Amino acid sequence: MSELGNSRVITSNQEGLNEQLDGVVLKHLQHPFRKPYQTHTLEAFREIEKWVEQQGKPIIFDSCCGVGESTYHLAKAHPEAIVLGMDKSADRLAKHGFDVVDNYRLLQVNLNDFWRLAVEANWTLSHHYLLYPNPWPKSKHLQRRWHGSAVFPSIITLGGELELRSNWDIYIKEFARALSLAGQESKVEGYHADSAITPFERKYWASGQTSLRLTSTLK
Repeated sequence: MSELGNSRVITSNQEGLNEQLDGVVLKHLQHPFRKPYQTHTLEAFREIEKWVEQQGKPIIFDSCCGVGESTYHLAKAHPEAIVLGMDKSADRLAKHGFDVVDNYRLLQVNLNDFWRLAVEANWTLSHHYLLYPNPWPKSKHLQRRWHGSAVFPSIITLGGELELRSNWDIYIKEFARALSLAGQESKVEGYHADSAITPFERKYWASGQTSLRLTSTLK
């Protein structure tokens, strides 16, 4: 098997939804997340906010974008919008090797902060993509998954057409449950396309793993 097709299947000590899920999500929905912002993310937001205002176009988030390959493809697919590809790793972003399309930017930020800043700025998204976020498969790491984190309500408040893809069915099912607790409907289905748009997606498919997709119109 080639390096491209040797991705391991996710293993976890969870057999189903985390037993703490409902309590954790409801707590976060009821109590605002007030952790101070990190300076580098606050500065990045203030700088990109000017560009966003100048463009005056629909806003798309490509969160946890890694090397930004998906950001490039999403920008080409949505020429009517601007796309912000965001990742916490400067090293991953530095590996972006695509020709620049004028309607996207890549940002090294802490999403726990950036999403809240976008809410404070009254941004409403047209689309929000979460493509293969870190699954944190150990049961004790529930609150490191986006649906179990204190920033989860900000994802909902930002609105738009949410699309989450993962190769771990529990992550998708937990996210759907979290959305339901927040009064949001979602749809879960298998996903495949002629071409992968992230390195992880390409590697998973080459390894014979399947992708699941959750979609939700956030209101």
